Amino acid sequence: MIELTRTNDPVLLSWLTFHLEEAGVDCVVFDTHTSILEGSIGAIPRRVMILEEQRADAQRILERAPGRNSPNRGSEEKHANELDNTGLPKPVGTP
Repeated sequence: MIELTRTNDPVLLSWLTFHLEEAGVDCVVFDTHTSILEGSIGAIPRRVMILEEQRADAQRILERAPGRNSPNRGSEEKHANELDNTGLPKPVGTP
């Protein structure tokens, strides 16, 4: 599995998982329980993980997400959505 995005936005998580599943893209949200344990103050973003072979379909769905280009998004989300030279998101932690 690879990371599609990470976010603290519960509305985006709900929207994204619904649309991924509706399109037949298998996804799992990581760090949900860790986020709850820290008190749900938003310090630990949740990661949406997908199968690598479904990356292109998942990326198209993510691009349609409401508010994805909003200047109010956190820097970790902006980093997770930076595209590499193939037009796909860079893995988190790559320059």
